[in-house]
Amino acid sequence: MSTFEWVILITAIAGVGGTGLGGLIGALAHRNSEKSVSLLLSFAGGVMLSVVCFDLILDAISQNQNSTPYLILVISMILIGYGVIYLLNYVIDRSTNHEIPHIDSSHPKTADQLSELIHSDHYEAHKKIKTASSLFIGGTVMACAIALHNLPEGMVIGASYAQDGAVGLTLSGGLTMAIVIGLHNIPEGMSVSVPLIAGGMRKVNAVLITAATGIPTILGAMLGYSLGTVSPLSLAMSLSFASGAMLYVVFGELMPEAILMWKSKAPAFGMLVGLLVGILIIFA
Repeated sequence: MSTFEWVILITAIAGVGGTGLGGLIGALAHRNSEKSVSLLLSFAGGVMLSVVCFDLILDAISQNQNSTPYLILVISMILIGYGVIYLLNYVIDRSTNHEIPHIDSSHPKTADQLSELIHSDHYEAHKKIKTASSLFIGGTVMACAIALHNLPEGMVIGASYAQDGAVGLTLSGGLTMAIVIGLHNIPEGMSVSVPLIAGGMRKVNAVLITAATGIPTILGAMLGYSLGTVSPLSLAMSLSFASGAMLYVVFGELMPEAILMWKSKAPAFGMLVGLLVGILIIFA
């Protein structure tokens, strides 16, 4: 297999497989261990942060170390990548993750809690208010938003492979990013399948549609890899954009969700462990 074919295969597993697995979990059970998911997300965030800071950004800068305008370009692309993911998540939140208009003692106090992020508790508490059609529409909007969200995540994987050129199952930067993005996609898949099922869709169809939202990840990986192999400048821009996108995922999604799921020092420790594991992966 060529490097490009490996990029497609591994990205498909991370994108389609990750969201599909989340959709399956959402279809089989509406309850899960928040502490376990919290540690999983914080660990993945630590690995991702390590790879971004000690590998992707450094390699982007190294393409032309003696140029201040070049450094400004790298920083600008990081900000652009961060901003793009921020805007996508803003659209998702505005469309599907509304605060609860009335709260009782047994209901989550905020839409940021896991039971609200996957919508299951929301739908159980408001069955008489929320119609099946409105739940179905909400799940459809979420599916479209997640699909769009997955495009720049795929660019991260493609740009990482363009950077290190490793193929197969070698534990490279590209494979590492594919793994942590796949883990990150599991809760996203849950947020798609649960409202679709609550809206009346068959579980099998809901899981298949959820998995399909990961297809844009493959397209993003193809784009990121293609741009990254054109020239040192395009590689640096791709790596910088991907770094900014992943920095938002870490600080804007993974860590806040992990802390809200388990309000203790454990998520911070999980992130530290992930950070150290990332260093071992990069430099060992």
